[in-house]
Amino acid sequence: MRNEWIEEIARAERIDPAELRKLVKTGRVVVLRNRRHRVKPLAVGKQTRVKVNANIGTSPDRSDLEFELEKLKAAVDAGADTVMDLSVGGDIDEVRRAIVSESAVPVGTVPVYQVALDARKRRKSFVETKAKDMLAGVEKHVADGVDFITVHCGVTRRNVEILRNSKRLCGIVSRGGAMLAEWMTYNRKESPLYEYYDDLLAIAKHYGAALSLGDGLRPGALADATDEPQVAELVTIGELVQRAREAGVQVMVEGPGHVPLDQVEANVVLEKTLCDEAPFYLLGPLVTDVACGYDHISGAIGGALAAFYGADFLCYVTPSEHLRLPDAEDVRQGVIASRIAAHAADVARHHPGAIRWDHRLSAARGRLDWKQVLRDCIDPKRAEEIFSASRSQTPGVCTMCGEFCAIRKTKETFHGKTRS
Repeated sequence: MRNEWIEEIARAERIDPAELRKLVKTGRVVVLRNRRHRVKPLAVGKQTRVKVNANIGTSPDRSDLEFELEKLKAAVDAGADTVMDLSVGGDIDEVRRAIVSESAVPVGTVPVYQVALDARKRRKSFVETKAKDMLAGVEKHVADGVDFITVHCGVTRRNVEILRNSKRLCGIVSRGGAMLAEWMTYNRKESPLYEYYDDLLAIAKHYGAALSLGDGLRPGALADATDEPQVAELVTIGELVQRAREAGVQVMVEGPGHVPLDQVEANVVLEKTLCDEAPFYLLGPLVTDVACGYDHISGAIGGALAAFYGADFLCYVTPSEHLRLPDAEDVRQGVIASRIAAHAADVARHHPGAIRWDHRLSAARGRLDWKQVLRDCIDPKRAEEIFSASRSQTPGVCTMCGEFCAIRKTKETFHGKTRS
């Protein structure tokens, strides 16, 4: 790890550089940056600010590069720390390379999707692909500069058999997990991503890419949370974390999914225990199954709680989750919701930068300094739109209280003046 990176990250995260080096060396922090991607390195893990990822990408029903670049811009403008290109439709090579080229933040992908689409071009089924095809798909992505890749190495024959004998409501909800389960069932062989894990590590190390060990057996319903298949996969992932560290490859762990509030803490503790405090990357988690259209709110509730208990990285959920491919506005709302969750956790975890941000805005509010208040909001543009839409008849206050503004009256009572 370059010394200048450590110094730069330490300043941004308000961590002692020596402590940060130790955290990176022991795998408690990963630094996302492929050697072939000119992007600012990003630290994820213990003692760092909670980070937020935004998923974008094509579908079989809509593949439009400009649409994806619009979503990329929306995500970055809204403050996403990373983006993942999950494209499964159209020319995904073109989309991925354009996103890597245009992105100002680290980019992640799921290479197994590439393998499936490449097989289709050869008029083959995904189950007909070979181990060498899967490894080639991985190398294709990291060679293009992708900073981190999701690989579902914990979806093994044994763990799929445990799921097959379970009583899940929703089975496998991970695209990558379902694809590998189908491959193993058809071929009656172990998953190549598990069997050839050492080859996978060698590829990642060569390019400086980080592995994100995907939870292919994650629960897609509250009733399935923290069940035997999920935990069995996590045990396997814990073993793979150690192998990655021994090989000098940075690794983080992905987590569920759909989790009731009373199980969120247990899921974080379980991952941190089984995976030796590897950075934990959560989708949401969604704390109810019935919030379709508002899943960004459900995910933010779960994400705030998970991050407070020690999760390091939140994958956003958009309002369109479970319903359709998100557009740029869905992306913006998803990022903002997850950023609120991450920031709330940072405050509760006493991160100095987070606390200072809240204090700065509150001090401005106490002065009725609206320009500063609006600048410091997590979404300044939206705050300005709302504030400007309605002007109070009383100078210096908003239309919520008007002349009865408590802060204004306090100033009059104790100082005999107000600030307009």
